[in-house]
Amino acid sequence: MDQDALCQRKISLKPQLVTSNDRFCRFLEEYCPVVTETYYPTIWCWEGRVQTLLRPFITSRPQVQYRNELIKTADGGQISLDWFDNNDSLYYPDASTRPTVLLLPGLTGTSKESYILHMIHQSETLGYRCVVFNNRGISGEDLLTPRTYCASNTEDLETVVHYVHNLHPLAPLMAAGVSMGGMLLLNYLGKTGRDTPLMAAAIFSAGWNVFESIASLEKPLNWLLFNYYLTTCLQSSVSRHRQMLEKSCDIDLVMKARSIREFDKQFTSVMFGYRTVDDYYEDASPCRRLKSVGVPVLCLNSVDDVFSPAHAIPVETAKQNENVALVLTSCGGHIGFLEGIWPRKCTYMDRVFKQFVQAVFEHGNKIFSM
Repeated sequence: MDQDALCQRKISLKPQLVTSNDRFCRFLEEYCPVVTETYYPTIWCWEGRVQTLLRPFITSRPQVQYRNELIKTADGGQISLDWFDNNDSLYYPDASTRPTVLLLPGLTGTSKESYILHMIHQSETLGYRCVVFNNRGISGEDLLTPRTYCASNTEDLETVVHYVHNLHPLAPLMAAGVSMGGMLLLNYLGKTGRDTPLMAAAIFSAGWNVFESIASLEKPLNWLLFNYYLTTCLQSSVSRHRQMLEKSCDIDLVMKARSIREFDKQFTSVMFGYRTVDDYYEDASPCRRLKSVGVPVLCLNSVDDVFSPAHAIPVETAKQNENVALVLTSCGGHIGFLEGIWPRKCTYMDRVFKQFVQAVFEHGNKIFSM
């Protein structure tokens, strides 16, 4: 066996499916079989950091025509929603009952991210409607109040979930969150339990324990490749709204940050009233609330994701909640999951998303009745 074949055999493994609920497991095996199939990462870029870095440049960007809507919040702010109505849906021509997927991008992401565009493309083929929740001030709209967003504060998400549900009360509704969007969604579900209009949720590349995620990102190579760049992206967003935000923070101090931890210490923890940055990180870690999630949740992580280290994935906690299923791949990086020789179009993550949302909308009543 040649070296390439040995390498492919080592990295191409079936994902580990973790759930204590036999019915949920059978449901996934029957209606979302991709979670039991061998994942073959792209052989020439299988390493986690490489997958993470290359995905935004390699994957295609499907054309999506959005309808933007700004909604008001209780504190006088506004949230930008980007709708893909899918009015040409052949399977669900009645808009009032058309299944709807609420999408939550990552830390500095918007509706323009390629992974969001791919999720919408997958949903379009199934006849579903999508709406993207853009965090405050991130997608070009003005900040009307001196407040942005963070992984622990779920008020804006709760506003959006109920707004979308009230617009289409007869339409089945679920959500999918990526990276920080997944963390925010998990924290929301942990707080609300069963008291949510969401039928289910899909979570991709979430950071489960923020302390461990930050420690990993502060390793020299990871700081160079990811940490510093993300910090500058966060600072750029703050700078864009400087006039409004300097009412509540020392922006000059924020702009001196050279890491996400320093940014969170000077900005995020101050903005949301935490005594220390560690208090914020404790509250933002979804592993703390996983036991309280009250609807079916499928969570995909790669064990080589530097944003969410393998040892911090709450496998034992997940086994204590019958609503939770973890899918753990050996490769894939952070929102990578590239597969095939030239991974332009569909990633493993895209396939998990498509099969799971279809399973929930078409067969969701069977999750706990099998």
